[in-house]
Amino acid sequence: MIDFTIPPALDDLRTCVANFVREDILPAEKRMPEGRLDEHVLATLRQRARDLALWTPHLPPEWGGIGVGPLGMALISQELGVSAIAPLVLNCSAPDEGNMHLLEKAATHEQKQRYLRPLAAAEVRSCFAMTEQASGADAAGLKTQAVREGDEWVLTGEKWFITGANGAAFAIVVAVSNPNVPPQQGMTLFLVDADTPGWEVVREIPVMGTHGPGGHCEVRLNSVRVPHSQILGQEGQGFALAQLRLGPARLAHCMRWIGVAQRSLDIATARARTRETFGAPLAERQAVQWMLADSAMDLYASRLMVLHSAWLIEHEKPYRQEVAMAKVYVAEALGRIVDRALQICGSLGYSGDLPIERFYRDARAARIYDGPSEVHRMVIARNLLKASALEGDTKSACGGLA
Repeated sequence: MIDFTIPPALDDLRTCVANFVREDILPAEKRMPEGRLDEHVLATLRQRARDLALWTPHLPPEWGGIGVGPLGMALISQELGVSAIAPLVLNCSAPDEGNMHLLEKAATHEQKQRYLRPLAAAEVRSCFAMTEQASGADAAGLKTQAVREGDEWVLTGEKWFITGANGAAFAIVVAVSNPNVPPQQGMTLFLVDADTPGWEVVREIPVMGTHGPGGHCEVRLNSVRVPHSQILGQEGQGFALAQLRLGPARLAHCMRWIGVAQRSLDIATARARTRETFGAPLAERQAVQWMLADSAMDLYASRLMVLHSAWLIEHEKPYRQEVAMAKVYVAEALGRIVDRALQICGSLGYSGDLPIERFYRDARAARIYDGPSEVHRMVIARNLLKASALEGDTKSACGGLA
């Protein structure tokens, strides 16, 4: 039997988050100029989140969280996505959320106390330094080198578009520690404190859309020396651990994008009901009705894909194919929904009086970061071909529901 009922405890939590966002976070966000986060307001909202027992929902209680699994986070994050600052308020924004998960799974006890505990308390920020300008989405092409010298490693290279690097207390750096084996076996993760000599945030890269604290940065590692004890996980596990982090992180983006898309559709629908042209509301125009209907279908499909993928992760089932499909579909659906909303709202949607124009700029990046749509399509097709060859059909690579 397939039961689509949301467990009562999760539904109560989702409702509490939705109310908090609507009653506290959105009004506060409207008072902030775009791109200027008011730290005092953020601190006040974070205390309110703690009082409501919503703080750091993705971490277990021993780290100050409430132990919500991937399925619960999918429901929560859809509510948080309507606001640019809501994930920050609950301390579950990128890249910190993914780094917390990775530290919880792979860090030693000492590393957890040094890095995870202050991150879980939002006393510091972090970044994940993997991407390089030359290699882009091809992780096998990373050039940053890690050379062992006694009990130390020397890291040299350049990183690109590292989210949150400016002001981060530490970075999780992906580097090639053994160039003589296949790339998937020759990468290692290193914990690098931002005050380590040689760690240089060159600049915040100017971008078309908005960004959170720390921007998207160009980073240089100038012979950065770290002790062997700063390896996260085991030597040579870097690629596997990075994939362990990136799969759920991609889905977390999708969860938040659904919130943005839902808010865009809500604004467009309200505008269609109240805006009159040529003697009738826009809502009576078939062209507008079809745009609203198409957006509703995009949202419905997006939600089902995300919830199914989250269910797979929570039940420790294979999930990479489904997450890849969700990443492509939801990213592109977001662009379509926001674009239709802007068209329906017309000049008002294009103006800064509505958040639609900001959503429009932000949505374009969704098809690029955490793997461009083209790379995910390549992976999806490869899995389809593999299933066809091994099983005689492609059902298992299409969601595996039948």
